Amino acid sequence: MDYFSEGRLSDSPYIEMIWQGRVQNNYAPVCPADTRWNLLITRQNGKVRVCVEGATTQAVFKYQPEGSDFFVIKFKLGTFMPYLLPRHLLNGDSILPQAAHKSFWLNGFAWEFPDYDNAEVFVERLVHNDLLIRDPVVKAVLQNEPQDMSFRTVRRRFLHTTGLTYNAIQQIELAQRANVLLEQGISILDTVDQAGYADQPHLTRSMKRFIGFTPSQIARVKLLE
Repeated sequence: MDYFSEGRLSDSPYIEMIWQGRVQNNYAPVCPADTRWNLLITRQNGKVRVCVEGATTQAVFKYQPEGSDFFVIKFKLGTFMPYLLPRHLLNGDSILPQAAHKSFWLNGFAWEFPDYDNAEVFVERLVHNDLLIRDPVVKAVLQNEPQDMSFRTVRRRFLHTTGLTYNAIQQIELAQRANVLLEQGISILDTVDQAGYADQPHLTRSMKRFIGFTPSQIARVKLLE
């Protein structure tokens, strides 16, 4: 095994998931497109790297060196840092400088590294200091709730908060649903129908872009398990 990890959901309204792990051998996985941003802390050979990773609009390779430990807080859609706007991080990241052995700089202040057990406390401190905000409009849009504002205003708020358009998020999440179906052993043609794609070529293009593999490749891996 190249790496091992553990993860958990959170009851925080700001956090999607928390996980940690260790890379045992050099590892370069294909990471699917992801509509959510995260805080990533990696440790290797006594060095610590703190990085805010933005949402991604296509599958990408991410190299993880042997012997590194990682800790991730993935935030819910609609949660953002005014100091590091999602649209400025899209398909990119921002390195936060280390302040001391156990802390890093964020918006002019030193913050102690969070860990697997105290992530919620760390996030609540960010909220208390107005460094993390949650826009209720995004949640309402995702739940198809009517908005008492113009479509243009909603679209602008959505893009400001997530860095993505609503249509882009729909496309990525559609590919993720199709991937789950294929991994469950559902046939390609049935996946086209159940996920709601126009046809098989549409599914193939979407999977290659957002997941990094064709439906046939995913189905083949399933057969080999």
